[in-house]
Amino acid sequence: MDISSKQAETVDWGGEVDYSGYEWFKDPPPRPEPPPQPTMMDNYVPQPGVIEQNEAFDFALKSAPNVLYARFKQFGQVSTPFLNTPFGNKTDMYAVIQLGVLAWCSEFSELIDALKQLGFEGNMFVSTRTQALKTCEDILKLNLDIEMQIIVMYLSSQVARLRRFLDSDRQWDDYPKPKFPIDPGEYMKQ
Repeated sequence: MDISSKQAETVDWGGEVDYSGYEWFKDPPPRPEPPPQPTMMDNYVPQPGVIEQNEAFDFALKSAPNVLYARFKQFGQVSTPFLNTPFGNKTDMYAVIQLGVLAWCSEFSELIDALKQLGFEGNMFVSTRTQALKTCEDILKLNLDIEMQIIVMYLSSQVARLRRFLDSDRQWDDYPKPKFPIDPGEYMKQ
């Protein structure tokens, strides 16, 4: 087996090269050129439209938890006389509360899509990103009493979608736990 993987025999024609008259290190090699001095770059000055966009997103993100809570409370204010009619009961009241949160989740989804577009264009400021992450935390800290677990899961998925876009390396564990029984045996014990 040939381990050198050469196709032909190595031929040595003999004779050593005579280096006796050669002057070693007579001429030093040329020194490498020093790297060019970094030129002072001008500070990035964004377009006026980009500044206005980021300010609008910052305002919307700061308002988002308050708007969600207002929607929750606004649609949750069902009058007692309504509950005493044949058309109203406690289940209807919870459904109305859930619809307010569900409608807000749809609007929040549109905000997330617009934020993603801003980020893909390279126009998202660090302050906007930081505010978006803080908004996600604030939304989950509201502890809204939402009975329909599918809406809790939808709200959590929207928050997770925004967080994944902004900081995909980090893992969060502050999502609300579902309240429905996962194990049928646990349901029967209650």
